[in-house]
Amino acid sequence: MEFLLGHSPDPDDAFMFYALAQHKIDTKGHRFEHILQDIETLNQRALRGELHISAVSIHAYAYLADRYALLPSGASMGDGYGPILVTLEEPPRNPERIRDWLQTKRIAIPGAKTSAYLALRLFAGNVTTVTIPFDQIFSSVKEGKADVGLIIHEGQITYAGEGFRLAADLGEWWKSLTGLPLPLGGNVIRKDIPREIQKEVSEILKQSIDYGLKHRSAGVEHSMPLARGLDREGADRFIGMYVNDFTRDYGPVGKRAIEEFLQRAALKDLIPGNIQPEFVE
Repeated sequence: MEFLLGHSPDPDDAFMFYALAQHKIDTKGHRFEHILQDIETLNQRALRGELHISAVSIHAYAYLADRYALLPSGASMGDGYGPILVTLEEPPRNPERIRDWLQTKRIAIPGAKTSAYLALRLFAGNVTTVTIPFDQIFSSVKEGKADVGLIIHEGQITYAGEGFRLAADLGEWWKSLTGLPLPLGGNVIRKDIPREIQKEVSEILKQSIDYGLKHRSAGVEHSMPLARGLDREGADRFIGMYVNDFTRDYGPVGKRAIEEFLQRAALKDLIPGNIQPEFVE
């Protein structure tokens, strides 16, 4: 079969799909057209059912569960770290004061269906936001279009060099609250694809991740054109943050983290209720 495969233009996704993109593994006769777009665009395309396979936000999955199943590999989980809130001001240090402080600020977010935004809502409640492409958030805060930036991707490493101060790390907060990693993104596949083909695709993507981990230097090198503002060491560090054991397979902890994230969001009426994650086993 021929598949439209969507993933983000960032180092960790590029690393995951390195072996597949460079024809390093057996694809069992299947062909994959790689589509690189920012995660919110991929979320919206998946909501329209346009992509056979895609990286999506776990937040967006709550609206996709009737049409897509989660593949067991390809997860982006922040285990004690994750999206961050940054500002040019001196932020409060007490977490409760930060929540009150955020109520008075305009926050630039990378998309309304991103997991970063859902985590922000769980952390701070109803806040004032403006949606900005993820790679323009630093500049939007510097230009006064927002007071605070919600940062994903490599900005989690480069923010200090851009002159920003850290107000809160949502992955750190989530870990302290639940003891679980923060589920940010996952790979999904359309349910109308025959189940046996879904399983074959699942194995192919897992092999791609494993190949990258076994040939790390080549995988990092492949990812460097998408490592905005990162040198090779920084790109390797960022890839290590989001390509790990949870990426190879959610496992019981990763699955529980998704369930907890969606349940807490449903209880606050932030997503539709009664979402039962379905995995291609």
